[in-house]
Amino acid sequence: MSCVRAIAVVIPCLNEAGAIGTAVASVRREVAEVVVVDGGSRDATIEEARASGARVLSSPRGRGVQMDTGARQTSSDWLLFLHADTRLEAGWAEAVRRLPEDVVGGAFRFRLDSPRPRYRLVEAGVRLRCTLLRLPYGDQALFVRRDAYLAAGGFGCVPILEDVDLVRRLRKEGRLAFPSVAAVTSARRWEERGFLSTTAQNLSVLLLDAMGMSRTRLARYYGGRV
Repeated sequence: MSCVRAIAVVIPCLNEAGAIGTAVASVRREVAEVVVVDGGSRDATIEEARASGARVLSSPRGRGVQMDTGARQTSSDWLLFLHADTRLEAGWAEAVRRLPEDVVGGAFRFRLDSPRPRYRLVEAGVRLRCTLLRLPYGDQALFVRRDAYLAAGGFGCVPILEDVDLVRRLRKEGRLAFPSVAAVTSARRWEERGFLSTTAQNLSVLLLDAMGMSRTRLARYYGGRV
């Protein structure tokens, strides 16, 4: 088993005043380092993050840039990247600390916070992708050993799919693990944009990327996000 002394949690955010407190609270008791990296929020995100016990940094907008900024301002053995609209179930930190030595990173079990049956189909699709392709996404709370993160080059300065890029590079550094602890993510994107259109868009982004579309065009197509 790996001898993990500490885990740092990095949370990128932009205008997430209503969600950031819950995200921080889900990890704050388990670790010494919780860093929220704000990309220029115009609401009370920064105040809510500080009130929840997180250290707050500022960065240019962009999820990859923000996460890399936070990662390089921490000192823990392991890094965990948590989206602002996601919370982790109890037991997540112990699951990371008990990982075997040959594991360099991984992600948790994806779960959406809506009881609607159609969201179970999305979760099943994510499980299948992780099983067959070993390709988790950022909304599963990616975790990575610091030395492997640095060896893989960290998050690139790309406007979209920075999580996919990192995972592909990490697989060259060692084995990925998928603990059964859930990363519970808000279903708001599906609710706001429509279930079918959001699911189709998520799939088409990967397909267009595989076909060689530039990341800048993909980001415009996806509508921009952090």
